[in-house]
This record gives sequence, C-alpha cells and structure tokens, in this order.
Amino acid sequence: MLSTQAFFAAAVYLTLKHLVLTLGEQYSRLPARWYTWIFIGCDILSLILQGAGGGTAASGTTESTQKLGSNLMLTGIVWQVVTLLIFAALAGDFFFRVYRNSSNLTATANKTRQSPSFGLFLAALVMAYLGIAVRCIYRIAELAGGWASSIMRNEPEFIVLEGVMIVVAVLALTAFHPGYFFPQMSAHKRVAPNGIVGEKELSDGESPSPNNV
Repeated sequence: MLSTQAFFAAAVYLTLKHLVLTLGEQYSRLPARWYTWIFIGCDILSLILQGAGGGTAASGTTESTQKLGSNLMLTGIVWQVVTLLIFAALAGDFFFRVYRNSSNLTATANKTRQSPSFGLFLAALVMAYLGIAVRCIYRIAELAGGWASSIMRNEPEFIVLEGVMIVVAVLALTAFHPGYFFPQMSAHKRVAPNGIVGEKELSDGESPSPNNV
C-alpha cells in the first residue's frame, strides 16, 4: 500500500515533462527533463522513509521503537505531500504563463491546446492528481493519530479516502490514456545514429508519426 500512489504520481510527473515540451519549454520555470528527475527522486525518498518506518514499527519490541517507526512513516508521507504541492505550484505557473502568452505559441502548441481531446486529457490528469493528493493527505491524518486512533479504525473513511481515490486515479489515467488523447507525448522520443534515445520537439505544423518517433 505504501508504493501505490508513488507510481501514479510518477506518471503525472512524466506527463508534465511532455506537456512542457509540447506547449513551450520557455514558459516553464524548470527544464522539462528536470521534472521527472526531481519529483520522482523525491518520491523515491518518500518510499524509503515509509518503508524504513513500516519495518521499524513492525519489528519494534519497545514503545519507543514503534513510535520511531511511525514517525518515519509520517515523515515520508508528509514529504510526499510537500512534493505534490510544489509540483502543483510549478504546473499551475507553467499553464498560467502558457495562457498569458497564448498569442506567441507555435502552431503545433496552439493546435494541441485547442484540441477537445487534449482538454479531456488535462481534466483526467487533474482528477488523477487530486485522487493521489487526497489519499496522501488522509494518510497523514491516519498516521498522526497513532495505530489506535479513531481515524485508523474508521472503515468507511478508509475505503473512500484510500481505495476509491486510487481507483479514481487509475480510471482517469487509463480511460484518457495519452496514447490516444496526447499522442505528442510519444513524438518527443527519437533514436540518434549512436543509439542514444533523446528528446525531439516537433516543428510547426509537424504531426506525430512513426517517422518522428
């Protein structure tokens, strides 16, 4: 259960990288490639903290050791929420700057931005993000109260705020898969003559095709 939201969060982080490459890297506070390195790296640290905390709490034979494990788990999940909030701030800033400079976008970026399918994809991405964020915030409240807290023992809340939120993220990312709703994502990869996979931006008017992959 610890790693579930991390994999879906990684998908969201990776998608922002390609949104930046499609709409205009000049409007992003960070280079596109940094999004995956920074935010997935932060999630890995969160998983390490949560895993170490869970192991310590489960194997602890004294109250102080079990409390240490619980605190490590709580630190990991708080770190994950902080990561999500920073990501949301950067994503929101990027889209605001794209909106503000809409008259300066390339033809490809404008065509993508005005596509109905792209709008649906963005809405699904937001739904997935909210599902992940709500689950993480609930887990903070759940762990902060201790293993015997009323929140920990409330099964309906657990089902809705843990399980249902992950189902929301799964359905959003699956039903509105970028392969169909954001095909430009696959067009950013190319293989150079030396076999190195790199990043490729489409020129104005160029559409994704097998020759561009």
